[in-house]
Amino acid sequence: MNTDKMRGYLYAALIILALIAAYAAVSFVGAYSSSIEPTSYRSFAVTADGKAIAVPDIAEFTFSVVTEGGKDLSSLQSQNTASTNGAIDFVKSEGVDSKDIQTSGYSISPRYEYSNCGSYSGSNVCPPPTIVGYTVTQSVDVKVRDFSKIGDILSGVVAKGANNVSSLNFTLDDPTSVEAEARAEAIKKAQVQADEIAKEGGFSVGRLLSIDESQNMPQPVYYNMSAKESYGLGGGPSAAPSIEAGSEEVRVSVTLRYEIK
Repeated sequence: MNTDKMRGYLYAALIILALIAAYAAVSFVGAYSSSIEPTSYRSFAVTADGKAIAVPDIAEFTFSVVTEGGKDLSSLQSQNTASTNGAIDFVKSEGVDSKDIQTSGYSISPRYEYSNCGSYSGSNVCPPPTIVGYTVTQSVDVKVRDFSKIGDILSGVVAKGANNVSSLNFTLDDPTSVEAEARAEAIKKAQVQADEIAKEGGFSVGRLLSIDESQNMPQPVYYNMSAKESYGLGGGPSAAPSIEAGSEEVRVSVTLRYEIK
């Protein structure tokens, strides 16, 4: 075989390789373009809700001890601490674990007396307000897992020194399984909806491009009880309130975006 034929074969092979490389490059660019911009204005979205019934297994509430007095701040703090510790000890005696009791707030606020400056005029200067005492407030968050004791604990902490009980709400310790049930229902509904839309629109459902989710957890049920409500008119403690946790719906909303084929 002469040199000219060899050179011709070599040129032909190079041309074929160049064409193959160009085709591969074009295919890669097209695939990459689709991957980074999958919608290309040819997509549609469907939204559906799913729900599941949740039975709360935790009751949460907050009790506070508010102590007001004169300028002897140390004495007020001691009184407040004694009352708070008494209420905490009572909660523990009812079977509540230490990990479910947490101090959520502690504050000391001065109380002022203001002068009546209506009669001051000219060069007279209205005197500044003076501190006449302090208010010490300590708040504690409690989780109760034995629902049969909720009413007794609510009224008992007041009898032991708390003068405000508030923000009772029921929740789930681990909502994962209930959320999963609601999510599965929402996705199933969305998939059916997507197929119906595609059928009516005369196209096919392509790949799933994205999923967006939002959740609507059970709304807390609040119960507020002041010291006045916790004691009868005769000065003795009233009966423990009857508290029912009931059940709530956990809702999950999903939005599925599909490619149009």
